[in-house]
Amino acid sequence: MYRPSWSGLIRLSLVSIPVKGYTALEAEKARISLNQLHEECHSRIRYQKTCPIHGEVSKDEIVMGYNYGQDQYAIIDPSEIDQLRSEAERAITIDKFMSLDGIDPIYFAGQTYYLLPDKKNGEKPYAVLQRAMAQEKVVGLAQAVISNREQLALLRPVGRLLTMSVLHYHAAIRQPEAFSGELEETTVSPQEVKLAKSLIDMTLAKEPRLEDYHNVYNDRMAALVEAKVEGKEIVTPPSEESGPPTINIMDALKASLEAKRPRSPGSKKLTTRAKPPAKRRKSG
Repeated sequence: MYRPSWSGLIRLSLVSIPVKGYTALEAEKARISLNQLHEECHSRIRYQKTCPIHGEVSKDEIVMGYNYGQDQYAIIDPSEIDQLRSEAERAITIDKFMSLDGIDPIYFAGQTYYLLPDKKNGEKPYAVLQRAMAQEKVVGLAQAVISNREQLALLRPVGRLLTMSVLHYHAAIRQPEAFSGELEETTVSPQEVKLAKSLIDMTLAKEPRLEDYHNVYNDRMAALVEAKVEGKEIVTPPSEESGPPTINIMDALKASLEAKRPRSPGSKKLTTRAKPPAKRRKSG
């Protein structure tokens, strides 16, 4: 069973739906991580939480406190902090609905939660809201207090669920105009754009399968670790690049199209037509 990392209400006008939030990010179980070691003896470097009186302490012995004087602390329990939150602060208050296309991906902060109804009486209104949003193909823009901070959030239906993705506030985003002076005016020919469009069309996926992608770097790290453990010689894989990068965009696009085009018997390669040599003028 998964543990909820957040609980509260979805609030839409006078409707309140109790929900629990579960993080959508799965832990990378196979991720290769390296430890810091002492170079001389290869002992692992450890970070210990210690008390000057009792020495090392475990995590369950640690509490939080506010320093209000010389060596004087007011002990604050997390449950006491949670009680300070009003019902409004525990709510995901939907401000408006819109199309998902109206949100630039740059605003997504990387935190997404699956929201599930928290109580029996929340199942029906949850299902009604989820189904209505799915049929209307809309997302909800909302604000919620998450991790003791007021966050901008986006609610959207995924399958039979509702999800909540945290967004950056507009003021936190560096606007593209800040880099307008870094770009030089560049002349682009219609033929170059046409070739680029052809390459896009040839690689366009109607339903991209993200499950086909995996962490290749992690696989290489695993192979490196295995070779080190077995005392094998480390061989650097050959580079996939063949020679220096192509500067001529037309040649590069034509070569890319040729590589993507399925080969068939008798098919001709896409080549650049060379100019015929100039005729020599007869002397005399």
